[in-house]
Amino acid sequence: MNAAMRALPLWGLEKANITLIATRENTVYRVDHGPDRYALRLHRQGYRTNSELAAELDWMAMMDRAGLSVPAPIASFDGPFLQIVDGVQVDVLTWLEGETLDAALPDMDAAMHAHVFHQLGQDMARMHTAIDAWPEANSCDRPAWDLDGLLGNAPLWDRFWDNPALSQDQKAQMLVFRRTAADDLATLAPTVDYGLIHADLVPANVMMSGDTLHFIDFDDGGFGFRLFEVATALLNRRAAPEYPMLRMALIDGYTAVRPLDTTHLPLFLALRAATYVGWNIARAAEDQTRARNARFIAQAEHLVTDYLAIR
Repeated sequence: MNAAMRALPLWGLEKANITLIATRENTVYRVDHGPDRYALRLHRQGYRTNSELAAELDWMAMMDRAGLSVPAPIASFDGPFLQIVDGVQVDVLTWLEGETLDAALPDMDAAMHAHVFHQLGQDMARMHTAIDAWPEANSCDRPAWDLDGLLGNAPLWDRFWDNPALSQDQKAQMLVFRRTAADDLATLAPTVDYGLIHADLVPANVMMSGDTLHFIDFDDGGFGFRLFEVATALLNRRAAPEYPMLRMALIDGYTAVRPLDTTHLPLFLALRAATYVGWNIARAAEDQTRARNARFIAQAEHLVTDYLAIR
């Protein structure tokens, strides 16, 4: 907490009360300052450069100006959104009330599910449209979920084909998928909508407050295929009985705002599933029962098999 306490005066918040909220990736504190409430983030060391974080914060500020519901960065007294305290990258954001879709979805009936996913599709499309109109979008210093970022020798979320829990047959299949998907993606790339994306719009990163959806946690945001964004939002609902309805609702919501060719969605669902097999490699200590890893592998195996069968 020392860095957090030392950061508060940089925003004029030295008399505020702070409460630890999350420690999973970044360390996040709720800051109560009189009637106002903020989120103070201490960023995990070594994950993003100062330039990348400054770009993320400028991007979030733009989306707030465009009317999207995202945590808006608060400028420090010196001017920058980002400050370095005791070697730790720190920023302060507006506080958003609500609960995550992770928490809210189990209590919803099918009609409400569809309504929320339709709205999610609309808001996702509005975000992409705002990004495409932003002059600084193409020069943002953010990672790329492109062919190399997904399937190159050093993917953003690690080499999924090297997950040590893969059987020999599963590893062979993942290598076939890697080669095949790389060929297909290289062919498709010039024709598929591409630009800045959130890249992690899972239900845990979408909050709901009344009729408003908030997009949070842009840590992994960068340049990518818009179908990858759609696939990310759909992936963990794929096994639900109502999945076909949710898929249709999200796509209908999106296409009500901007066009979207979903022809190649099976490829991007398989790619998204594969990234989690890579992501878990460095987090094996958090997965002591290996259940999460097994779930990620089974999901990827199913989607990769489907993709290879229909291409």
